[in-house]
Amino acid sequence: MDTPMLQVEHVQVRYGSVPAIHDLSLHINQGEIVTVLGANGAGKTTTLRMISGLHRPYSGRVLFEGEEIQNRPAHEHVKRGLSHVPEGRRIFATMSVRENLDMGAFGRRGDLKDDFEHVYSLFPVLGERQKQLGGTLSGGEQQMLAIGRALMARPRLLLLDEPSLGLAPMIIASIFQIIGTIRTEGVTVMLVEQNANQALRIADRGYVLENGEVRFEDSADALLGDDRIRRAYLGSDA
Repeated sequence: MDTPMLQVEHVQVRYGSVPAIHDLSLHINQGEIVTVLGANGAGKTTTLRMISGLHRPYSGRVLFEGEEIQNRPAHEHVKRGLSHVPEGRRIFATMSVRENLDMGAFGRRGDLKDDFEHVYSLFPVLGERQKQLGGTLSGGEQQMLAIGRALMARPRLLLLDEPSLGLAPMIIASIFQIIGTIRTEGVTVMLVEQNANQALRIADRGYVLENGEVRFEDSADALLGDDRIRRAYLGSDA
């Protein structure tokens, strides 16, 4: 059996003396979309921040392509091929769209023309507004910019934290369609979402966190059909 692209083994994360993640283990195989679901405070965002190097675990291991990365700085993770789109987008509001994208390629050498063209092919509105300041974009456009900026680093694993948060339904549908396209281009995706219905419909597998631990783990289809998941996260008419 092939080694998973990402392995999280018995990880605990603390804020001071308060545990935020308890004995968390999960894995992601190359080419998958894996979604992580859970209520507010379940540990989803902390999990992504820990994987991307923004939080160091108190104990446990994180392996990316077979190498331990839990004690390495975040910028090294990006160089290794792991990019993180944080909740809230965190774009540079006073920089142009193109400058924001250029920041995503920070540390890379060579001609970025193909990378810009690739992002503009996924998000045509960014090409149309490449001179516009990031802070003047709509919420949906800012989310597209945040994803595009992460893609400029040419990641092999893309971590997405709540990409649908606060967006209109039409924009959400577009964002999820593009996530599927990104996967077909060879990028593995780890998706944290409260929009469980949409997330499970594009994912291969899913994990459900409760109080910093994995409560459920299964294929996306199985989770969609699980009455417990439907009642807690999908609504009775999902």
